[in-house]
Amino acid sequence: MPKKYLVVLIGPTGVGKTTTSISVSKFFNAPIVSADSRQFFKEMQIGTAAPTPKQLSLTPHYLVGHKSITERYSCGMFELEALELLNKIFINQDVAMLVGGSMLYIDAVCNGIDNFPTPDPELRQSLENQLATEGIDNLRAQLRLLDPEFYNQVDLKNPKRILKAIEICLQTGKPYSSFLTNPQRSRPFNVIKIGLTYPREMLYERINARVDQMINQGLVNEAKSLYPYRDHNALKTVGYREIFDYLDGNISLEKSIELIKRNSRHYAKRQLTWWAKDNEITWFHPNEIDLVLYHIEEQLKAK
Repeated sequence: MPKKYLVVLIGPTGVGKTTTSISVSKFFNAPIVSADSRQFFKEMQIGTAAPTPKQLSLTPHYLVGHKSITERYSCGMFELEALELLNKIFINQDVAMLVGGSMLYIDAVCNGIDNFPTPDPELRQSLENQLATEGIDNLRAQLRLLDPEFYNQVDLKNPKRILKAIEICLQTGKPYSSFLTNPQRSRPFNVIKIGLTYPREMLYERINARVDQMINQGLVNEAKSLYPYRDHNALKTVGYREIFDYLDGNISLEKSIELIKRNSRHYAKRQLTWWAKDNEITWFHPNEIDLVLYHIEEQLKAK
């Protein structure tokens, strides 16, 4: 039976994963499965820098714009859907790709979701009440004490992630981050991990330029159309929450653009910090496509 290979292409926001992934996909005849947790939603195209219709036509893509913002979708649901899809792809293909920057979603496919304890509704309600009465700063301080490792990785503007981490810490007496290191589950394919990155200053320049491009493409109008759904978790993300603040009259448009750039840079830094612990990733400059292709070819021979 031929071996099956999943080429995982990761990298921080703004690095150029879409362009490189299409080149790799065409070279190896490897369909692309998206692991970008915001590009799943068809209404969020501009703010997520989703592949354009032209890019999607160049090679098979899956799980891009296949959900509506009105639908509930979780990392666990993604893991099951992606694995089922890969099983179908591997019937006729020996190589497939998983492309994105959503760390937990990529880990879910490669390693499996960690076995968290059953939620405690009473504790969760208590923490939600605390958030409502005391604000997020108090919860951030708690998380910093309970689990400094996860505190340095998490999006500190995302109350849902902070609440979940504190809940697990208090419920188990163990750091939330300790549940993110369970042994890897067996998968019916070999994994080849490729990372793309630029020198920090160049990456930040690209991020700033991409935000300007999103604004020119109509990000404000896209956010306006999504405003009724602003409480959905998918929209509590960089690029939308800052525009929502502008639409609420809390800040100017210029300030919201400045914050999108800053928060995108911070997110890129968190992504790179997360992946720095993964020794299976081989890193390349995005312009080194020939080296990327050669490395993958060598890995296919070796595994």
